Amino acid sequence: MRPLDSLVILDLSRVLACPFASMILAELGATVIKLEQPGGGDETRSFEPQLANDSAYYFACNRSKQSVTVNFRMPEGQAIVRELAAQADVLVENFPVGTLARSGLDYATLKSINPRLVYLSCTGFGQTGPYAHKKGYDTVFQAMGGIMSLTGERGGGPVKPGLPVADLSSGLWVAIAILSSLAGREKTGTGCRVD
Repeated sequence: MRPLDSLVILDLSRVLACPFASMILAELGATVIKLEQPGGGDETRSFEPQLANDSAYYFACNRSKQSVTVNFRMPEGQAIVRELAAQADVLVENFPVGTLARSGLDYATLKSINPRLVYLSCTGFGQTGPYAHKKGYDTVFQAMGGIMSLTGERGGGPVKPGLPVADLSSGLWVAIAILSSLAGREKTGTGCRVD
């Protein structure tokens, strides 16, 4: 038995930070259902290196998950997400601010269906504030955080480290936030929104 065997997580995220977090939770036993848009799914499915026409990058952060294609823009797809959310413990997403609300898949809507749902949004600059509508990328956060000034040649310009450290560390914080929220839910009986 693994520690998270009884949990169901809906993973509406893509690329790296959140898929990395949900992969960690999947490997701890959670059932993670990754919902991907039609026409290619997670962008990382096309990333190099390709092994037998599949992306090694994609599989590195999406192993141990189930994957389903759902079009969130269509009423039928939105109904599927709501049906799955009604039975889920956690929903994790990293869409630009307001994207899921326009499809009726925001926290307020899904909370009315499942009051125990932990709904985690991981956006570059949070859900509110002056940069909320800006997209966030690992390189941007490395530059803003100053880590790029610590790498490269002495006296040279900033250089990106070899690993996507901002995305990977964000993924760890996402996993910790989910586990903390689930612990809180055990005490209160209700879920929450994590930004």
